[in-house]
Amino acid sequence: MTDNGFDIHANRHRLKQLKDSGDTKLFENRDDVECPACGEPFSRLFSTKQRATSFPKNDGARFCLVRDGEFVHLFRH
Repeated sequence: MTDNGFDIHANRHRLKQLKDSGDTKLFENRDDVECPACGEPFSRLFSTKQRATSFPKNDGARFCLVRDGEFVHLFRH
């Protein structure tokens, strides 16, 4: 975690990148990295520079959001 949110680069070796479109990135948590919002391990991390993003219908999972500079990170539990 940085002063502004979550540092992907510091945790990159513990995450598997699944997608990267330039403005959005999707990672799988392979090493129980903790969510900076709640302190619990998350399963997936979605990061975006986009101002607005829509998601498909939720399957009942819990989400946490953290802003880090120009990125917003969405942690799925």
